[in-house]
Amino acid sequence: MQQALLSGNFNLIALLIVVLLLAGMFLLVEVGFRVGTRHRAQDAGAVEGLGALEGGVLGLMSLLLAFSFSGAAERFSTRRALIVEESNELGTAWLRLELLPVTAQPAIRDSFRSYVDARIESYRALPDFDAAMAAFSRASALQPVIWKMAVDATRDGWAPAATVLLPSLNSTFDISNTRFWATRMHPPFILHGLLLLLVLLGALLAGYAMSRSGRRRWSHTTIFVLMVVITVWIIVDLEYPRLGVIQVSDFDQAIIDVRATMK
Repeated sequence: MQQALLSGNFNLIALLIVVLLLAGMFLLVEVGFRVGTRHRAQDAGAVEGLGALEGGVLGLMSLLLAFSFSGAAERFSTRRALIVEESNELGTAWLRLELLPVTAQPAIRDSFRSYVDARIESYRALPDFDAAMAAFSRASALQPVIWKMAVDATRDGWAPAATVLLPSLNSTFDISNTRFWATRMHPPFILHGLLLLLVLLGALLAGYAMSRSGRRRWSHTTIFVLMVVITVWIIVDLEYPRLGVIQVSDFDQAIIDVRATMK
């Protein structure tokens, strides 16, 4: 559902998040500074003794940023690894088709090539979600066709071939389902919302703490805000590697290369 909602609008949504987060953080740093300055004018010790609170909130923000970044990077790497794994499974299954009777090979090879073409198209079509799902459905529809052809071809006197080929086909079909669900493996939106809330609260407390010096430090503020916003943007971009700037599409070449060998 998340993928369908974001397809075609992801970069615009990401840009909107970046702009709003930048503006919100700068605004809250200024609000925190002014509130801290006012409290200090009323009571010189008003802004003292809040170090534990500020440290706790900023520490929690840093921890959540770190875990979010680590999780997004791990899922990104997993998706790339699954592409390579599927390319290996496809290549192995293709080679094992040689074990079938010669008369049965042309038809199943044609279906297998169509299957691989549909698998490639199901990811190449993104961010057009409807086109991607149509290609995925074509590939899924070919799975039982290929399986039945393989079973029929190995039914009479070809049991040794079946023990080698059928498990390979099963693994090939399983990895497509694994990849399908891996693309939908994201943290709930509420966790992203919590991260944004902590970032904004951290900006407010940073501005409040800055009031102790009695003057604004825009260079420090700019560095703090930019680094946090860039980190949040990378986290979001890594979560959707078919929609944003950081892509896994380069690894699709592994499957394309395997398809090129299927003469």
